[in-house]
Amino acid sequence: MSQTPKERQRWSSRLGIIMAVAGSAIGLGNFLRFPAKVAANGGGAFMIPYLVSLLLLGIPLMWIEWTLGRYGGGFGHGTAPGIFHNIWRKNRFIKYFGVIGIFGPLVIFIYYTYIESWTLAYSFFALLGKYHNLMDQSSMKSFLSGFQGLEQNQFFNGLGWAYFFFLITFSINGLVIYHGIKGGIERCCQWAMPALFLCAIILFARVLTLGAPNPTHPEWNVNGGLGFVWNPDFTALKSAKVWLEAAGQIFFTLSVGIGVILTYASYLRKNDDVVLSGTTAAAANEFAEVILGGSIILPAAFIFFGPTETQVIAQSGTFNLGFVTMPLVINQMPLSPLMGFCWFFLLFLAGITSSISLAQPAVAFLEDEFNLTRRKAALIFTGVAFILCQPAIFFLKNGVVDELDFWGGTFCLVLFATIEVILFSWVFGMDKAWAEVHHGADMKIPEIYKFIIKYVTPLFLLTILGAWFYQDWIKIIWMENVVPQNKVYILATRFGLLLVFIILAIMVKLAWKRRYKDERAQS
Repeated sequence: MSQTPKERQRWSSRLGIIMAVAGSAIGLGNFLRFPAKVAANGGGAFMIPYLVSLLLLGIPLMWIEWTLGRYGGGFGHGTAPGIFHNIWRKNRFIKYFGVIGIFGPLVIFIYYTYIESWTLAYSFFALLGKYHNLMDQSSMKSFLSGFQGLEQNQFFNGLGWAYFFFLITFSINGLVIYHGIKGGIERCCQWAMPALFLCAIILFARVLTLGAPNPTHPEWNVNGGLGFVWNPDFTALKSAKVWLEAAGQIFFTLSVGIGVILTYASYLRKNDDVVLSGTTAAAANEFAEVILGGSIILPAAFIFFGPTETQVIAQSGTFNLGFVTMPLVINQMPLSPLMGFCWFFLLFLAGITSSISLAQPAVAFLEDEFNLTRRKAALIFTGVAFILCQPAIFFLKNGVVDELDFWGGTFCLVLFATIEVILFSWVFGMDKAWAEVHHGADMKIPEIYKFIIKYVTPLFLLTILGAWFYQDWIKIIWMENVVPQNKVYILATRFGLLLVFIILAIMVKLAWKRRYKDERAQS
């Protein structure tokens, strides 16, 4: 199928695309999920498999997605169905595997935006001193639960505040998406990323100057907190769970395996560099996650609660470190309202630069495959996404968000990455792929990565998938870990997700049918 590429939107500069991809990667996972995973998996024991996964999975997949996106953009495609089709034209079904690259980001968007709105709300709560007098874990957890509508208490009576801030957050996302690549996403990231790093550096400097607040435990200090993150425990390398957790975090932190980078890179020109740009975006993300994310919340929690309690808090839930422990620590600092605002506004900026990227594959699909204008595609997306967001808001207590997170943010992510790397190195062909990667490149990838991308990365991914099928498939399908009263909500969520996937697949079929019809008419 051959079609003359139409004029597509472009990034205004290399800095613009690097900031946008870095913004997509730097999200809530850098400052909430990463510290929780480090603490829950024994501190420094997590960092070795994390760095190995970065080198064998994260960096190769980053280069692959930048390259495939730029390649597909040359054919007028900004999403996985069209890109996959142009890689393997002889296979009429491969474009339907590409549906995962639209479905996954959409699923993540419909719950991620709601969580993102919590950070905006807490930014205002910090300035207003709404939780300033809370000094223990139970009261701060009660504050969070009341805000989420999980319980009625003296702090909140229903979902009013949560829904109000969701509407504001969703509207901001919609406005950015509406204004397109240059005027919306690029402009937002060029403003948000410097502000994010400024907030992070202020908090980083404040944590490094904290003394030991507990005279009975003088070893609970900054050096001890940093040691908790970085001192390796080599015995933990025998645990398959730690390796799987580390690999999963790399997917989350770099936004690979989602389909977002494919779409962003499709707005590059043919001769634009992807090697140095992709490496720079990955480096910015790792600086934000490891240096800043790992050195703010964990040392602060270590100083006030010690290593054992920090691990217990992390294992009790990803949000507890960020929304319970960190506010308690900040409440004991000078200028606590300002520090609290910096912490939660930092999270909001990280969240919005990621959520706008999650919307882009679906919007680009409507633009590229149905010839819709940017504004019309953005309005359709925001209308549909707003409806789809509602179950995550009103059925949070019934496990709907966890279910969405598993299928959209875990399973689809690994599956899509596996398909990508096999198509890139085995179908497209490693020699052709290697030449495509280096077309217009400002630096050369070490030759060893030719072997890694072709053999090690796909084997690593297939091992993760195989281990998951072996260990967890049956338990998840039969909902063995779901409480009985929530099973109907989980089943309804799965039915809804299946329906969304089928609708997207039908849309792909209709788009290609229209393309073939147009080509026959032109010939």
